[in-house]
Amino acid sequence: GYEGIDVEIAVALAEKLGLELQIDDMDFDAAQMAVQNGAADVMLAGLSYSEERDEVLDFTDSYATGIQSVIVKEGSDVTMDNVGEYLIGTQRGTTGFQYATDDYGEEHVIGYDNGATAVQELINGTIDAVIIDNEPAKAYVAANPDAGLVILDGAWVEEDYCAAVNEG
Repeated sequence: GYEGIDVEIAVALAEKLGLELQIDDMDFDAAQMAVQNGAADVMLAGLSYSEERDEVLDFTDSYATGIQSVIVKEGSDVTMDNVGEYLIGTQRGTTGFQYATDDYGEEHVIGYDNGATAVQELINGTIDAVIIDNEPAKAYVAANPDAGLVILDGAWVEEDYCAAVNEG
């Protein structure tokens, strides 16, 4: 089965509202589209509020603060201050992808279907850094103990996590 804080919140919401819970696991972009076109009722996926998203989705109050981190290879020259000069991998559709593209330009950012692929490309040396939420970042580093991955100190960005529903 599925696990994680978002799943636990979904279970609690369904119980409180007396609704049957159906979890559909899909990539980030697809989940946003599913809510927009009515194929899903709510998106709970470490989704952070942004003005751009608020134009097409309605958001709940924040239920947690999220931190995005930067993963690099040990001994890398990449720092929080110069990360924009390197090739960054992110998950497509995430605020990490949006912010990195806005801040550093599309030529410095590659969007992948999921975080695992981005981390694999970092291990392979295709990219120089991965920007992703801190909890998955820690899990990816732990899952690849021989790859020499480290998370840079500090938060690349801090955000409010919310649930999203269709506009109106």
